[in-house]
Amino acid sequence: MTTDISIQELVNKVRSNTFDVMEAVGIGHGGGSLSIVEILVALYYGVAKVDARNPRWGDRDRIILSKGHACESMYAVLGEMGFFPKEKFKEYLQFNSMLQGHTERRTPGVEYSGGSLGQGISFACGVAYAAKLQKKNFKVYCILGDGECHEGEVWEAAMFASHYKLDNLYAIVDYNHYCDHDDVDKMMNLQPFDFKWKSFGWEVIYENKGNDANKLIHDLRQLENISGKPKCIIADTIKNFGVPSWEKAHLHQVAGKDLYDGIKEGRELLKK
Repeated sequence: MTTDISIQELVNKVRSNTFDVMEAVGIGHGGGSLSIVEILVALYYGVAKVDARNPRWGDRDRIILSKGHACESMYAVLGEMGFFPKEKFKEYLQFNSMLQGHTERRTPGVEYSGGSLGQGISFACGVAYAAKLQKKNFKVYCILGDGECHEGEVWEAAMFASHYKLDNLYAIVDYNHYCDHDDVDKMMNLQPFDFKWKSFGWEVIYENKGNDANKLIHDLRQLENISGKPKCIIADTIKNFGVPSWEKAHLHQVAGKDLYDGIKEGRELLKK
């Protein structure tokens, strides 16, 4: 999608929107939401074909948020693009709202109803395989968390995608190093992480600047030149990126005073 403002300005807008969503109810999955802001901006504004005026356009690229609890930043970018009015942010987590605590397909622009982690990549495989069968040219992008890569279903899907040569499938792993309870590699060692994906037959880029949207756009475009195999970007990110006090604490979820203090801190940094 073309835009008259810079990618970094868009990142700042989406980060600010993410704060708005969490602030509306005083709770949120700040850690995983803030670490994927740049990933979402790179996809929605840099490479993916989507149309906010026609969310179910048949030839659109599909962006699937497997880590559906990081919905605050997904809502932030969809609202910024005009899939729904940003006033809807105030309805986050309210009964019967379209903006719930995990992504749901009833929300305009959302492709996948999140829930149990590890399932999104299987869903993405099915969508990508269906596109091949129907001779459609759209791409499928799936955002995973590093913690959910502990799940066996992720690696079954990785094997499926390679076997069926799903070169229209892109996995972007938010490698922010911390899952719900602790350091992700301390919980269950993922290393060598990039080699694991390569050994399953994927083309892999390890992006050590995962919170740089322009770097991610470059990587995604580079992968477009690869045919015959699925593609993966391991984006080395910082959990709670943009709120230093939350970054230091490696918070997964935040509420109450800690949330409002952190949002104030994050907004001050956005002004610089």
